[in-house]
Amino acid sequence: MENAIFEATLDQLTSGGYARLTMEGVAGAARTGKAALYRRWASKDELVIDALDATLPRPYDTPDLGSARKELLLLIEVFAGAMNSPAGAAIQALMGEIEHERAEVFKDFIVQRVIEPTTETILDILRRGAARGDVRADAASQLVADVVPAMLLYQVKVCGRRNLGPDFAGRLVDEVLDPLIRA
Repeated sequence: MENAIFEATLDQLTSGGYARLTMEGVAGAARTGKAALYRRWASKDELVIDALDATLPRPYDTPDLGSARKELLLLIEVFAGAMNSPAGAAIQALMGEIEHERAEVFKDFIVQRVIEPTTETILDILRRGAARGDVRADAASQLVADVVPAMLLYQVKVCGRRNLGPDFAGRLVDEVLDPLIRA
């Protein structure tokens, strides 16, 4: 039932936007009662955050593949795919629609749930690469780790690209990251 609720929440966000999302609408689409939603979530903000949290990929699931390039490609492909998913479309709808004061709760969620874990995973990848010798030791820095989430947000938020394309990860690694980190 929870999956149906989350799916209905993301669908309502992407089709009608945050302002039109209602607990009643989500309950109807998920074929449950509005009271059932309010027993679990006190507000639509809480429901939206839980729906996003449940459906976004976890960056720290990136395995050691023996090469920083392969690991970065995998991580970026997962997140580029997420930006093209219902959860990614919902995040884009949220950030494009809600006013600044209201956006803080969602911005905090994105920073804590997506950006910070992603940069930590990238730092781990860069440190492993430095230990293997395929990454310069000084490249394992916060600024270099910030490049991936910054580029993803730039492409989607500033450039308005809804679909990053199948070659995005390879281009980002080969044209931007590799020259920054190469040993």
